[in-house]
Amino acid sequence: MAYNFVPCDRDQPFLMPPSLNEWLPQDHLARFVIAVVETLDLSAFYARRRADGWGRAAYDPKMMVALLIYAYATGASSSCLIVRRCVEDVAFRFIAANSCLVHATLSRFAAEHEQELAELFDQVLRLAAEVGLLRVGVVALDSTRMKAAASPGANRSADWIRTEVERIIAEARAIDEEEDRRLGDEPERDVPEDLVEPDARLHRLLAAKARLDADRAKGREAYEAKVAAREEHERRTGKRLRGRKPKPPEERARDRKRSTLTNTTDPDSRILSTADGGFCQGYIAQAVATEGQIVIACEVTTDANDVAQLRPMLEQVKENLARAGVSSKVGVMVADAGYMSEDNFGLEEGLDVELVIATKNRRRVGAGEEAPPRGRIPKHLSKMKRMERKLRTKRGQRLYRKRGASIEPVFGQARQRGAGRFRRRGLMACNSEWRFEHAVHNLLKIRTSGRLTAQGRTPPPAPTPRKGSLRSARLFSCCRRH
Repeated sequence: MAYNFVPCDRDQPFLMPPSLNEWLPQDHLARFVIAVVETLDLSAFYARRRADGWGRAAYDPKMMVALLIYAYATGASSSCLIVRRCVEDVAFRFIAANSCLVHATLSRFAAEHEQELAELFDQVLRLAAEVGLLRVGVVALDSTRMKAAASPGANRSADWIRTEVERIIAEARAIDEEEDRRLGDEPERDVPEDLVEPDARLHRLLAAKARLDADRAKGREAYEAKVAAREEHERRTGKRLRGRKPKPPEERARDRKRSTLTNTTDPDSRILSTADGGFCQGYIAQAVATEGQIVIACEVTTDANDVAQLRPMLEQVKENLARAGVSSKVGVMVADAGYMSEDNFGLEEGLDVELVIATKNRRRVGAGEEAPPRGRIPKHLSKMKRMERKLRTKRGQRLYRKRGASIEPVFGQARQRGAGRFRRRGLMACNSEWRFEHAVHNLLKIRTSGRLTAQGRTPPPAPTPRKGSLRSARLFSCCRRH
């Protein structure tokens, strides 16, 4: 009995030379990424290379940038994983043109072009504005906790760091003295002095010690400012200010615990509390998104509190929109209760933007226990009461409901792409990686919108005519027939 199967001959050679252009369909994401990279200004990447052709040959920055964008878009941002995909995945091989990369080359390219990769965020934002996706009438601000490339077990106290630094310095001094004694006044060195790398561990320890000293000084300044404010209030009013007196940082258990520990792997990272009641070693990542989930501003901070980040993010939004060529101004910015403070409520006039910030009783108000207010706003209300009153109105509730649909999916989609932990260490490196991640996010939004394809731009869809216009068109056609 003979079976009729499709032949499966793995030893069958190609009758014609294979073409990379036939490996992927025309609407594949890899083709879209390559087409977009061709339109970006990568002169800053080429500025690091010699224009006369001398030196060792390097990979084309267009190929490297397209490879990193596609890797981040598909959740394969690890350099080792990208190299493996360049062998196993057809789309990666198509972008890399069958190049045999090594993971050190990718890691070195990302580290050396840290600022250039971060600046791609502005170019992608300008592209989103050109295709008509940037509408800033209502924007949402929120933050998320991102894990650092460091373990919480690497946190050490100031005494341990001081002892370790002294031990390393003493050991290095003893080695130098032994070599001087053994080799004489002019020791022969196998490696030139300008090529000897410094001890990375010692530098991390010194950076950790400097961070502890800075945090201790910052806590002392905050305490002295609170004490001076209380004294000024008592002198001006003649009455004592209510509430507990501020304690020095060394007397507060929480400050004493936080200020005496720092991470020796990534000194810029912090111990942060998570939503499930646990803790993680990481950073606070801020982002501002439109109703269409286009990120217009993003930043990585080390502050565990979001209150101080409202003004910097608003200012960054204005700067990014100006660089993108968008003349429209932000109408309303919506944020949760983490950004609530009297000072932030007063930013509306100075920054020319309406704020809708949740208050502590936001859940009770959302449950509908209080009726929406009517009439004019009383003049004696404080800024906090005015915000609470705004949130009880139908307009305030409608605006605040847009927050979750605008910014929460941005963080969820980033985590689906594997962006739950930073790959690099240090605040500046993590901030560059965060901006590059959202440049990739915006590119994916542009692609799914259909306004831009690998073949070029597509015209926006024609507006749907109103019922009246449809009725007039039918009447006009009937008149022509009769």
